[in-house]
Amino acid sequence: MDKLLRKSFALCAVLMLLLLAACSGENAGSEGATGEQSGTLNAKIGVVSYLTGAGAAYGEAITQGLKLAQSEINEQGEVNIELVIEDSAGEAEQALSASQKLMSDDNILAIIGPTLSTEFFAVAPEADLNGITIMGTSTTAEGIPEIGDYVFRNAIPEALAIPTAMEKAVERTGAKKVAMIYGNDDVLTQSGFETMKKTAEDMGLEILTIETFQKGQSDYNAQLTKIKNTNPDLILASALYNEGAVIMDQARKMGIEVPFVGGNGFNSPQVIEIAGDAANGLIVATPWFGESEETKVVDFNKKYEAEYGELPDQFAAQAYDALYIYADALKRAGEADRELFHEALAATEDFEGLLGNFSFDEIGDVVMDVKVVEIKDGKFVEFE
Repeated sequence: MDKLLRKSFALCAVLMLLLLAACSGENAGSEGATGEQSGTLNAKIGVVSYLTGAGAAYGEAITQGLKLAQSEINEQGEVNIELVIEDSAGEAEQALSASQKLMSDDNILAIIGPTLSTEFFAVAPEADLNGITIMGTSTTAEGIPEIGDYVFRNAIPEALAIPTAMEKAVERTGAKKVAMIYGNDDVLTQSGFETMKKTAEDMGLEILTIETFQKGQSDYNAQLTKIKNTNPDLILASALYNEGAVIMDQARKMGIEVPFVGGNGFNSPQVIEIAGDAANGLIVATPWFGESEETKVVDFNKKYEAEYGELPDQFAAQAYDALYIYADALKRAGEADRELFHEALAATEDFEGLLGNFSFDEIGDVVMDVKVVEIKDGKFVEFE
């Protein structure tokens, strides 16, 4: 009798376990099917952006561009992206700390940012070491993609943009002599200077003087006096918008009227806001021309202005495209897997974005056309 009871209990226990397993499997299958049936791929993207401090306009434009793209992408239904945004304050150490926080979250698929090349050089090696894809939307210094296999950018490098702007400026003005001024304590402005110097030498231009400054400097009288005394045909300036705008303002007040050719740091409406009429005569190369009559540019301007009460700049446009490039790679990867996503992103070719036809080369750098613009009558216009 006891044996019979024990066998009955054992049989009941086995049946209960089988029933529970079946129910559990049914629930799991139901949840998975719901995800598959919806056809939506979910992903968390980390963002490190320059949101507080002197150059916060860069980071603000970038995050606004990302958020606008996010809302559109999510509304389309194929991909649902959650942005996890951290502030770098423009400091390499803070950018590294913010990125480490994001990397420690296994649910973060990839990272966008940081904003400045100086920050990016601190962060990208660690992302590469951890096998986490990272893409810069505003990092144009030399050597960015070479950091590692997981490192990309969709910002046009200075080595492509600056020579294009210089060639156009020299062609129109007939310049033969140039003066140079650059920030010697920032990776971006140093890289821009090196490109300007090499390009000037390759073009056979006479470099009359090379002047330097530091971030946060407010008085450029000594440097500009030397430049004025050399009587250049053009001034080549590698600066972020804060210092660049002040340099142009003080130059015009000193009677220096020749055009400035700037690096990527000048590509911001903040230059006009700070320098006013003194910004006229600035020539820069950019993938973004906000005054274009292309339908996609006009539509983007309208949506951005309706959402944020201002027109977008290059940094907003590049960030907007960057999230769409990520979304496209995620769809091709088929799931939010870091390695599959990395492989899909690296294979990006002929992506039609807001800024035009975009591809990555073999090292993760930009393949696309650039435009040259100038500030005339208080606004950026196409250079002719």
